[in-house]
Amino acid sequence: MTMAQRKLGSTGIIVGEIGMGGMPLSVNGRPSEEDGIRTVHAALEQGITLFDTADSYCLDSTEKGHNERLLAKALHNRPEVLIATKGGSIRPDGRWENDGRPEHLRQACEDSLLALGVEAITLYQHHRPDPKVPFAESVGAIAELQREGKIVHVGLSNVSLAQLEEACEIVTVASVQNRMNLFDHSSMAVLKRCEELGIAFLPYSPLNGMGNAQGIGSNENLSRIAKNYDASPQQIALAWLLQLSPVILPIPGASKAVNIINCAGASNLKLSDEDVAELNGIAAQITA
Repeated sequence: MTMAQRKLGSTGIIVGEIGMGGMPLSVNGRPSEEDGIRTVHAALEQGITLFDTADSYCLDSTEKGHNERLLAKALHNRPEVLIATKGGSIRPDGRWENDGRPEHLRQACEDSLLALGVEAITLYQHHRPDPKVPFAESVGAIAELQREGKIVHVGLSNVSLAQLEEACEIVTVASVQNRMNLFDHSSMAVLKRCEELGIAFLPYSPLNGMGNAQGIGSNENLSRIAKNYDASPQQIALAWLLQLSPVILPIPGASKAVNIINCAGASNLKLSDEDVAELNGIAAQITA
């Protein structure tokens, strides 16, 4: 499949306009390794070249880096592929917690280098601000790793507008990964600032999160619009994101080949201005 491509912010890197989130391949309910690799290869066949992972995508801390190792194995000798990873979240006993201490981020980066089998991580993202650690200290630690050549580009995830501005005073920010979809516009101000600064915006949960993606077709407006384009509701939701901003690169997660193939079908799908306007109002309908 020929997928349209976009720049990853100001990095100069060109990737398929739809990426893939690796989280479902490594958390509860995950497929076998064989099926997981099959899903990744299906994404490649559709033209997907941006894969998002994190050291915390695993069942618990005893298998830290599970998803990084899986993607590294599936994408071995694929120079056209960008694997972006994250550090700053931990999984003690399967819980999701944060650790933004500089010493933790340094060790997390070192571990991710080993898991991915690379000398430098092309895009390393601070996973989530840790309220126990000054944000500037966490970002500063990642900036230092960049200066040492262990990271090429620095990204942020789950940040507010104020945190984005603070980080930009410390390091050149290549990407921001926040939650954004038809039903959740809470990061719209962050997206607009990314546009102004030329920063890539990687919306996670672009189909409303794990466990909800299959059900978004229950929205009558979305379902009706999808039928008009002979498309799935998931494809319409992703196409809406792509038309929302030129800096957006959606990263839908998938644990099955059929699902990522479906998502990739959103590429090159052009929605009318009228349909975009109607879709823009879905979040307002949900929250009213």
